[in-house]
Amino acid sequence: MIVRLHDGMKSVPLAEKSPALDTQVVKEQFVVFMSALLKGNAEEKSGTVLKMISATAGTVKASQILKFAEDLVGSVVHVLSYRKALQGWNLQDPRNVSSGVKALASQLIAELKAADGKRTEGAQALDAICDQSSVEDWLFRVPQVSAFLSVIIRQGLLVLHSLPDQARDPLHILPACKGAKGGRFASLLDIPSVAYINSHLPSELQHKWRLIFASRVHGESFTQLCGHIVNQGPCVLVLKDVDGYIFGGFASCSWEVKPQFQGDSGCFLFSVSPSLAVFTYTGYNDHYMYLNHGQQMMPNGLGMGGQHNYFGLWIDGNYGKGHSKAKPRCTTYNSPQLSASENFTLDAVEVWAVGDLPEDTTGKGAKSVLDADPEAQALLEMIGKSRQSEGLREPVDDGDGN
Repeated sequence: MIVRLHDGMKSVPLAEKSPALDTQVVKEQFVVFMSALLKGNAEEKSGTVLKMISATAGTVKASQILKFAEDLVGSVVHVLSYRKALQGWNLQDPRNVSSGVKALASQLIAELKAADGKRTEGAQALDAICDQSSVEDWLFRVPQVSAFLSVIIRQGLLVLHSLPDQARDPLHILPACKGAKGGRFASLLDIPSVAYINSHLPSELQHKWRLIFASRVHGESFTQLCGHIVNQGPCVLVLKDVDGYIFGGFASCSWEVKPQFQGDSGCFLFSVSPSLAVFTYTGYNDHYMYLNHGQQMMPNGLGMGGQHNYFGLWIDGNYGKGHSKAKPRCTTYNSPQLSASENFTLDAVEVWAVGDLPEDTTGKGAKSVLDADPEAQALLEMIGKSRQSEGLREPVDDGDGN
């Protein structure tokens, strides 16, 4: 990436009176280059980025743009780690970090169009010829490219870092990771996938993720899952099946236990492994979210998209099993089958509350197991059985401690 930055600077044409040096970058080139990448629009950036992809050619292959994207994502991960700006996320992930870099890079070029204006798809996609207009269109469609370049320049090279309004990165490439006590918790997500999913959240939710449930911490129990995620605001749900596929969904509203669909069109499903992708609302139906427990007449479990017994994502109330059905696509989110098998066995589950704690939760305290069945509590009081454990409620944990 350093070589690419140098090539981009050297590609800036000099004014007639400016001295030209074969190997060195002069001040004029440096200023124009930084201005284009940090302040320019897609049209102004495209020529410079094209020269960063290939210093010698006016056109490039899609495979060259993919390699540039891989260098870009890898550099961002390196810079954030080196500058200790991982926001509490743990890089000690047993999975190969490069696989996440390659997955995000592949997703970034999914919107790429060839010079003839056609989308690059299929086995020959990487051989497609792209010109400056292709790069301009790509930068316009995929704002993460500009955001990642900004991170490399501002935090990697510390350009403009001393200015007061640049002291804090406003892009929220990574949210602050809260609730993972002691910093030893290794998420199912790697750094590139967290950055990618976070970029699809509403901007007001991108600054913080708070771990509220992890099966490896809280136990493999559907009751535990419900107890930890209800009334916690918008959440990111992450599943891993026993075949190693990682996928999940974003719930744009607080989960509630009830036998009806809930949520709104801000919800989406996503895949992390073996491929990285987000699948958004189609308008076909309003089956965004579903959470039910302890009912005899309606399915018990957690679902997103599709319909009863045919969800795009489903965790059964008898914890451990689930399904992801799509023939060929989930009606609500247009997602394919997300798991390795249509009916899968769970290996692990994580749920992250995103953004700040909802006011109704911070005001009256998060619900505990003591609130799970108010009817049963009332019956106990009617027969003279007081709730001795009422004073044993756990304090609200806003997750600010790592």
